[in-house]
Amino acid sequence: MLWLSRVTYQPHTDDNMKVTALLIICSWLLLGSLGKPQFPEQEKDPKFWNTWAQRTLKNALTLQNLNKNKAKNLIFFLGDGMGVPTVTAARILKGQLNGQSGEETLLEMDKFPFVSLAKTYNTNAQVPDSAGTATAFLCGVKANEGTVGVSAAAVRSQCNTTEGNEVTSILRWAKDAGKAVGIVTTTRVNHATPSAAYAHSVDREWYSDSEMPAEALQAGCKDIARQLFENIPNIDVVLGGGRKYMFPKNKSDVEYPNVLKHSGTRKDGRNLVQEWTDRMKDKKGHYVWNKKQLLSLNPNNVDYLLGLFEPGDLTYDLERNTDNDPSLTEMVEVAIKILRKNPSGFYLLVEGGRIDHGHHEGKAKQALHEAVEMDRAIGRAGLLTSIHDTLTIVTADHSHVFNFGGYTVRGNTIFGLAPMVSDIDQKPFTSILYGNGPGYKIVNGARENVSTIDYQENNYQAQAAVPLSMETHGGEDVAVFAKGPLAHLLHGVHEQNYIPHVMAYAACIGQNREHCLAQSGTAGLRPVFSSIAAILTATRLLC
Repeated sequence: MLWLSRVTYQPHTDDNMKVTALLIICSWLLLGSLGKPQFPEQEKDPKFWNTWAQRTLKNALTLQNLNKNKAKNLIFFLGDGMGVPTVTAARILKGQLNGQSGEETLLEMDKFPFVSLAKTYNTNAQVPDSAGTATAFLCGVKANEGTVGVSAAAVRSQCNTTEGNEVTSILRWAKDAGKAVGIVTTTRVNHATPSAAYAHSVDREWYSDSEMPAEALQAGCKDIARQLFENIPNIDVVLGGGRKYMFPKNKSDVEYPNVLKHSGTRKDGRNLVQEWTDRMKDKKGHYVWNKKQLLSLNPNNVDYLLGLFEPGDLTYDLERNTDNDPSLTEMVEVAIKILRKNPSGFYLLVEGGRIDHGHHEGKAKQALHEAVEMDRAIGRAGLLTSIHDTLTIVTADHSHVFNFGGYTVRGNTIFGLAPMVSDIDQKPFTSILYGNGPGYKIVNGARENVSTIDYQENNYQAQAAVPLSMETHGGEDVAVFAKGPLAHLLHGVHEQNYIPHVMAYAACIGQNREHCLAQSGTAGLRPVFSSIAAILTATRLLC
């Protein structure tokens, strides 16, 4: 709401707080008295809502014809920290970026026909972390916080509890079934979520051997970066950050040669990228570290791709160097074009990992723009595949103590102020707030007056109720959106570890094969027809 921004944007001293409050309230009352509509004129007519509802009903009735095809392809989108409040706020932001009021906008994931809820707790934690949850939605078993690719019998940071407690992921099941597999993330490729796809580590922070205790190394535990290349040596596509963990200690980074913190970290002296390049040189393997290199590739001439675009995590999308750094959408498109060449299909894990980081830092604007970018990637993936043979799931590992409220009017900028002041301290407040985090600020013994600062700045830290250096996760259920073959199996409320079992069942991989072998007749023809549909979809895109 522009009138609200104009009233409160200019700095005010504490002496003028009451004047500020009065102006806000008067503006609100004036707006109401003028009778200015805060929504489209057509929405006053009941016919508008009835027609929309009837159209939605007709679409819903078509879902009675369930898609029971065999899933040739599996795509799993994970919005790290993307709880339901984040989904809603991202929807509004997407609409406002397109010049709309926002609330009525549809995210790509909103268009998915089936939605369920997943319970996110870890075996030892009511409010989970990203490692234990990743083990659940990738390996099919719940686990302890801080551990990846191991069961709950493993104890965090205790190397000797690793052996015998390893659990494999759906990425491994797909690879063993002959499918192409890929990982795309905006974090380090050895961060919590992607690492659960290939690693077995009792500590999510063992990124390279320099982050591991000596006793763990002596006991034979491997760092996560090493496991990326050794556990499943032929992962077809790996795109993300984490370059420094692959190179010898103090080796200068190719992009930031004079920045010491970006130099290699490995104490064992290994150059994992070079080792991979040597192994893949006769297998149409390519290593890239910038956007130009990535987009110059012809997917038809690439069978294996390793792309590491930053020493650590990729930069926030709002701060991304669009000349050097690819977007999540661009990475996803390249990945799918390479993976879909496999006649047996593919499994692709995509993580919008920095949604979580934005929230931890109390930077809602960064977090929500990351979510909108992931939604663009979901849309692009939909254009490159067919709902007839591709099961696509979108979910989160956990939520955050993020929310927005304050009785904002329709179309209020998602990063704006509530249309009122506190009746306790007589100061304005932003609609977006956190339950805890770095946004807790006391000025002259009282809550900071947000009208004295630029609360719509990219890195503004929204106010929080409890002071913490880093905001925490939330413990509520997260949404699971699904479309494609057997997507209807994701319904109601389920444990988070149920998700990969559905995906495996739909694709006839892992332990879920008997129903595929038992079927005959029409069922056996479904993958053929779906493949034809996929070819037709691709033809439309190319022509």
